[in-house]
Amino acid sequence: MKIKRNNRKLILYISMSLDGYIATIDDDLSWLSVVEKEGEDYGYAEFNRTVDTYIVGRITYETVLRLTGGVFPPAQHHQCYVLTRQEVQSENGIIFYNGDIEDLINRLKSDTGKNIYCDGGGQIVKLLMEKNLIDEYRVSVIPILLGHGKKLFNGGTPIINLKALPSKQFESGLIHLRYEKN
Repeated sequence: MKIKRNNRKLILYISMSLDGYIATIDDDLSWLSVVEKEGEDYGYAEFNRTVDTYIVGRITYETVLRLTGGVFPPAQHHQCYVLTRQEVQSENGIIFYNGDIEDLINRLKSDTGKNIYCDGGGQIVKLLMEKNLIDEYRVSVIPILLGHGKKLFNGGTPIINLKALPSKQFESGLIHLRYEKN
């Protein structure tokens, strides 16, 4: 039986190095600062107004907590789901989810609301791609080659045909790519 869906989309919104990494081996994200420019948020605030739900993997969640001194900024504005293999009690407005990812995404898409923001990491992206659940890919390519680290796209997924949407290049060298499922 098909689930009736609203127009909610699951959007992967993430940055990667030119060679496809989202973090160094030790989860260092300081390389993202190469494109920091006062007053420039690369469309992040505008994008944030279009979403009300945030999905992230446990490793990325813990990395954000470490970088922010224990604060999880998305929880201040969005309903947050942290995907994990362990059973963890919800806290501070964050739902730790260890059930079937397809069930969660289908339920969220069938609910009324804005779009759903996915911020990875690579294991979560692969899981969502295996089930073909990502509706739109918004990838900011940072002009740096890391040489090694944690990949955004880990491979081993089925072919997914995409349609290019308008991309945008910024003075800093960042290029914001957009694709949607065909």
